[in-house]
Amino acid sequence: MYDNIFTEQSFQQALEVLQNEIPMAIWETLYVTLISTAFSVIIGLPLGVLLVVGEKGGVLPLPKPILSVLNVIINLLRSIPFLILMIMVFPLSRLLIGTTVGTTATIVPLVVAAFPFVARLVEGSLREVNPNIIEAAQSMGATPMQIICKVMIPESKPSLISNITVALITVLGYSAMSGIIGGGGLGKIAINYGYYRYKYLVMYIAVIILVLIVLLFQTIGTRASVKSDKRLR
Repeated sequence: MYDNIFTEQSFQQALEVLQNEIPMAIWETLYVTLISTAFSVIIGLPLGVLLVVGEKGGVLPLPKPILSVLNVIINLLRSIPFLILMIMVFPLSRLLIGTTVGTTATIVPLVVAAFPFVARLVEGSLREVNPNIIEAAQSMGATPMQIICKVMIPESKPSLISNITVALITVLGYSAMSGIIGGGGLGKIAINYGYYRYKYLVMYIAVIILVLIVLLFQTIGTRASVKSDKRLR
């Protein structure tokens, strides 16, 4: 199975892929990952905030049925395996993008899969905020929106950055899986060459690049989280 990995022909083909396909694949992977994560945060951040501030005793209590529906939707979407979710979201992708195949089309299922995950991560970060700080803001007459925007989110910024980094890396992993349904990027190269053509050297190169991108994201996220933590200043 792996007998022909390091032959001269394998090296030659890997070099051709590195020159002709890998640069565009890296760009497609970064494009899909960053855009999908950005939309996931835009949707997931408010939902995560609502899950915390909307509960009984929160700064902005919501009716229990509304909170229950939010929790059910988030839990339901999180419980569906990504490969199945991609197929289920085909109609939505066709409605929004006009197609279900291609790099841009994979953004839709990626966002649908990631925003519930982001919402839970945001919920966890906000629950770490010291309740005494919130009570102090309330005693000074701060409105719920002021407490959310000027107390809860700033106080949880280091944790939020760390969790968004986790979400970014998760979306990167999902984007690689989207190569199965015609999505572009490094995942497509790894699947096309490693699974369909048995060119394992090319697959390993794609995987190594994915690992390096993960390390880059993690390093940037960790440094940003540490830099934003006022306790370390």
